[in-house]
Amino acid sequence: MTSPARNIVALGGGGFSMTPRNHRLDDYILSLTGKRRPRVLFLPTASGDSTEYRARFQRAFRGRARPSELCLFRLEHERRKPAQMILDSDVVYVGGGNTANMLAVWRLHGVDRALRAAWKRGVVLCGVSAGAVCWFENGLTDSFGRPLKPLDDGLAFLRGSMCPHFDGERDRRPRFLAFLGAERLPSGWAADDDAALHFRGRALHAVVAARRDARGWRLERQRGKVLVRELPVQVLSAR
Repeated sequence: MTSPARNIVALGGGGFSMTPRNHRLDDYILSLTGKRRPRVLFLPTASGDSTEYRARFQRAFRGRARPSELCLFRLEHERRKPAQMILDSDVVYVGGGNTANMLAVWRLHGVDRALRAAWKRGVVLCGVSAGAVCWFENGLTDSFGRPLKPLDDGLAFLRGSMCPHFDGERDRRPRFLAFLGAERLPSGWAADDDAALHFRGRALHAVVAARRDARGWRLERQRGKVLVRELPVQVLSAR
């Protein structure tokens, strides 16, 4: 029996929450399910279950998928347990916000374990910003304010470190390079706004972009230097 594909799509920025008129990255994620109307579960934990963020999610997906939300700050309204909601989905989409707070809340509710089980089962995991960093061992975060700081307790589904918004925020690139050079963060990955890194298992499968100048990056520390390598990118076409 063939094992299910283990897909993780880490968006540096973009998607419905940042570029609502450009559906290319979100369409790509939906296509990985092979279903006409997949079940998409939104985890808005990093934003404190923002009502406005959830409304944007519903507007973006209700016409082409079966959207639902897992709100951990108001569980009294949920009829199913968080783990079951995650395992019953085709896609789990993690929103942006405070990565450190999100991970702490997830661990209190067992969401980290449920996400790992879903990944192994073939549920597509994805997310933007905090929802991109969380899948890695480490990352660069604004969870503690500016200046940006390392995050060392990611879910570790994927190895190494991750930096979103690589071209979208002026301090991202220099801070990430500085922490890599100082051996404060391990070698890793970065994605521009409107670009996403698609992993199958723990290997990079593709870099996809919703605009022509968006890029994905591999950053490695070698012999005391940080080497920055631009990755081949597939620019997605509008459907």
